[in-house]
Amino acid sequence: MYQFVMKGGYLMYPIILCSILTLAILFERLFALRRSRVIPEKFIIEVSDLVRQQRMEDALTQCRLNDSSISRVLSAGISRHKKSRQQVKEAIEDVGRLEAATLERFLTILGTIAGIAPLLGLLGTVTGMIKAFSVISHAGIGNPQMLAGGISEALITTAAGLTVAIPAFVFYKLLRSRVDKRILRMERVSIEVLDLIDQEEGRG
Repeated sequence: MYQFVMKGGYLMYPIILCSILTLAILFERLFALRRSRVIPEKFIIEVSDLVRQQRMEDALTQCRLNDSSISRVLSAGISRHKKSRQQVKEAIEDVGRLEAATLERFLTILGTIAGIAPLLGLLGTVTGMIKAFSVISHAGIGNPQMLAGGISEALITTAAGLTVAIPAFVFYKLLRSRVDKRILRMERVSIEVLDLIDQEEGRG
């Protein structure tokens, strides 16, 4: 493995760094985007029941005890249940935007890696071919071993860049889809609870 990296030249190091970052972001986001950490269904049922029973303080306490994205969104709305629907809705939307940004954390980096990894490989291809042609210009084609070194560098960096870029792009799309689904679900739950608050406060 070490010899493979050395043959690829110095551009292999940023490509390897990109691969490490890709794996780190993937595992961190898969953990962070688990349903139980974002929108636990049991919690939603409990809070909805408490709101229906007009036990707003108990519902607020449940929100504060639960460490999830939806709990913080609902807490913002329930704590303002005596205000107008528009004020409650704005509070929910403000916190919702913050939580959405938290769910999307590191996805931009992953998308950037998917874009720059093949470019790093392409740059390695260019530098490798430059070395190969430099050998030809100085020693002619009589030294195939030296010529092969430049061509080998060109091919290795290209392969390494694509090997990192393709999974990074797939992981980015996978995580992006999961984030979108979580955000959509939070919006639906928020609207349902907002409607419940309206009913219990006599605004429905």
